[in-house]
Amino acid sequence: MNSVTVPDSAVKLIRTGRVAVSRRGSRRRNGKRTSWLATEGTDVMSLTVSAELLEQAGNGEVDDEQFVACVRTSLPYAWSVISGLAERLSLSGDGFADNQVPPPDESARGQLLRALASDAMRRALERHFGVRLAFQNCHRVAVFSPTAPASAYAEFVSPRAQILNQSPELIDC
Repeated sequence: MNSVTVPDSAVKLIRTGRVAVSRRGSRRRNGKRTSWLATEGTDVMSLTVSAELLEQAGNGEVDDEQFVACVRTSLPYAWSVISGLAERLSLSGDGFADNQVPPPDESARGQLLRALASDAMRRALERHFGVRLAFQNCHRVAVFSPTAPASAYAEFVSPRAQILNQSPELIDC
């Protein structure tokens, strides 16, 4: 197996066809050491895509529910956080629900980042749950009802709210 080292200034993972290239390294978080190295031929993707869904995408449009199912099975931690918030929102009627519990590990944190950083995944989740998603600090996810005041969403995504949500343990998230 061949491996390629990418400079620190580059992204951790580059996905090109069926070859994954990654920066080799490690870091400490909460006293635990995390290491990574992706090598040629490694299938490292944000989503685990079935052959059927891949063929569907190659032939045109992808069914929204099949895409959402792919996200659900590929990113179970992110799915559980977002679906749990959507359920809390529907039961409370408050117009807003958020998660303030940090993910249990780097893998879970990565799932949230991938789900919410991808416009396609984020919009599909919003349509599926009938909510508007917002995100702060690598783990604080919020869902807003379509009937929630626009000012509530605007406050959550404001620079002020981002600054007030900082804490020392999140310094490198």
